[in-house]
Amino acid sequence: MPDHVNPRRNYRSPAREQQARHTRTAIIAAAHQLFLSRGFAATTMNSVATESGVAVQTVYKAFPNKAVLAKAVFDNAIAGDDESVPVVERDQLTKVRTEPDPQRKLRLYGAFLARTAPRHVPVQLVIRAAAATHPEAAQLWTQLQDERLAGMAYFAADLDRAGHLRTGITRSEARDVLWTYNAAEQYELLVLERGWSSRRYGSWIAEALIAALL
Repeated sequence: MPDHVNPRRNYRSPAREQQARHTRTAIIAAAHQLFLSRGFAATTMNSVATESGVAVQTVYKAFPNKAVLAKAVFDNAIAGDDESVPVVERDQLTKVRTEPDPQRKLRLYGAFLARTAPRHVPVQLVIRAAAATHPEAAQLWTQLQDERLAGMAYFAADLDRAGHLRTGITRSEARDVLWTYNAAEQYELLVLERGWSSRRYGSWIAEALIAALL
């Protein structure tokens, strides 16, 4: 290449990136509201575009289909924002992961569930309801359950390595117990149907896990 020819450079515009992030956040917020008010089937990409004030092509550019958009809505709900930092690396779960006392660890986890479940469980229930009749929702529901099971397997292994599990409780059993207690259905039954507060729900989950595992 001649010396006077500059190699092509990747052009990054902070203003453009900020605008793209703002647009993505607006799309997710609009989809969240529509999923909860209309359900999965009745929420179209066109309606999300209208609600968020962008062209439908912009929605498809960020999210190629409704299932991908719904997953983004769920991820945003559980994290509380659309930042790229994984939930497991956020401050709340870092405190759970690094807490040496097993009872306090599970109580911190219960408090985490109490704070986050009101945001993400309603989204999960929308996806679960649609899964019976919509293949893309069914596939997404399965993905959410698989991801949750993987997370609980990691949690159970952490408890086991530290010697916190009661004698006779295997990693796989601990994983399944954790997976059962942190399911959306627990929040649905206790908070949405029986009227418990989120705080009472989180405290009950923690004490139930302590009794079942430690």
